[in-house]
Amino acid sequence: MSEYIFIGVAWPYANGPLHLGHIAGAYLPADIFARYHRLKGNKVLMVSGSDQHGTPITLRAEQENKSPQEVASKFHKEFLDCWQKMGISWDLFTATATENHARVVHDIFLNLLEKGYIYKDTMLQAYCPECRRFLPDRYIEGTCPHCQFPQARGDQCDECGRTLNPSDLIGIRCRFCSATPSFETSEHFFLRLSAFEDKLKVWVRKQTYWRHNVLNFTLGFLEGGLKDRAITRDMEWGVSVPQPGFEKKRIYVWFEAVIGYLSASKEWAKLSGNSAAWEPFWKGEGAKSFYFIGKDNIPFHTIIWPAMIMGYGGLNLPYDVPANEFLTIEGKKLSTSRNWAVWLPDYLEKYAPDPLRYLLSIVMPETSDTDFSWREFVRRNNDELVATYGNLAHRVLTFTQRNLGAVVPTPDELDAESQSLLQKAQTALDTVDRLLYERRFRESIRTAMALAQEANRYLDSTSPWKVLKQDRQAAANSIYVVFSVLSALKTMLYPSLPFSSQKLHNYLGFEGKIEDAGWKLQSPQPGQKLPPPEPLFTKLDDSIVVEETNRIGVVR
Repeated sequence: MSEYIFIGVAWPYANGPLHLGHIAGAYLPADIFARYHRLKGNKVLMVSGSDQHGTPITLRAEQENKSPQEVASKFHKEFLDCWQKMGISWDLFTATATENHARVVHDIFLNLLEKGYIYKDTMLQAYCPECRRFLPDRYIEGTCPHCQFPQARGDQCDECGRTLNPSDLIGIRCRFCSATPSFETSEHFFLRLSAFEDKLKVWVRKQTYWRHNVLNFTLGFLEGGLKDRAITRDMEWGVSVPQPGFEKKRIYVWFEAVIGYLSASKEWAKLSGNSAAWEPFWKGEGAKSFYFIGKDNIPFHTIIWPAMIMGYGGLNLPYDVPANEFLTIEGKKLSTSRNWAVWLPDYLEKYAPDPLRYLLSIVMPETSDTDFSWREFVRRNNDELVATYGNLAHRVLTFTQRNLGAVVPTPDELDAESQSLLQKAQTALDTVDRLLYERRFRESIRTAMALAQEANRYLDSTSPWKVLKQDRQAAANSIYVVFSVLSALKTMLYPSLPFSSQKLHNYLGFEGKIEDAGWKLQSPQPGQKLPPPEPLFTKLDDSIVVEETNRIGVVR
């Protein structure tokens, strides 16, 4: 029986290009998981969108003398282009600027307000005497009171991950003019987070299958006690507040962005022609929801969003939040302000997507920070994708074209070595199935590549090119066995390497999409015609290591 799998992925701020940290942190693991479940025959809904209301957009807009919507629209278009080229298979990638999103946000706001989980109160709001305006939290910097990081923002410390209020900061200053803000009274709406503290503790302690870093961080956060948080701000860019007297205020982005998972699901349903199609993913018994994010977003998805769902009622709580740690670049912490990043649009202008998907899969920062280096990228492409996996496929396919009539050979009784390899292929397929289900992406792709190495050893041992003239049937047996292993490999590697896997699917004589074939070891039929193959991967010159490494840090 098929499962309903909802996959919500972090909403990127539409204030700059995507970089490899984004891809390794949230978007690639989510896509691998979605492709896997579709291949298994499960019903999948994967959504996200551009976060167009955050102060990072207004900051950039002010710096470039543009409107926030101009900035957001520019990068939203770029995101869509990158997703298509990178093979991120959204069911819907939308934006927070839609009327649909505002409608769903208003519904949740008014529901929580009616139930007493949102209330009105005054707060001290930072006001810059030089800029003569109230400052949104991201317009404020200072030292974190918890870890002493000197560039903490007014809403969160990027170093320790704690959520903050501007008044918590030490040495507070305006990001634009460095003046010291004063604090003036302003009326706002607050989310009564404290009302959910006990319920959240009980719920979180049951999530023993969560990654240890996510579970420990969340429990530690809860043990520190939950404080009510303001959910409106003095600014005029964002979702309006559906209450009189708040026309010049907006709903704060941390509250409305997580609602995007629900609003995007409803938008997808409407576009599909069935406005109720979202409900089995959000209300169905047995349906599971997964939220793929970076570790800096953990509290918003394991505490704040669950609290909002508990208050609203009738919706499924997150099943898992497999947050990844950070990706460093050439051994240094990624920094967009210093341009220490590898930008995805730049990468996709020059190189194919699957080699990057492969490297980021095999070094994915699932439980600790990991590193991307151009040297490792070239090495793994050339030694593993080209020399191990790609060469295995190309040499048996070209051998068949030249010597076996370009059709899948007919095997007879297989010897013990051949039967052993086929059993290893089935075992690997079963193992990768389990690992992907458990969100253990690094281990899954390593298991698949170990099978490719086994197949190479088998091919060297049986040497069909040597025995062809003396024992044509023995050669045919060897090729057939390797074709069967390749068929298993293209299935188990498809979630991570969709482009090359689809090519191999067709080179092996199969028609249609891999997803239609399902998750099984599908040996090619004897006599199946094979089209002329091309190499699955391209060898890269070592010179790009120096060339690309030197580009990091250069102003884009």
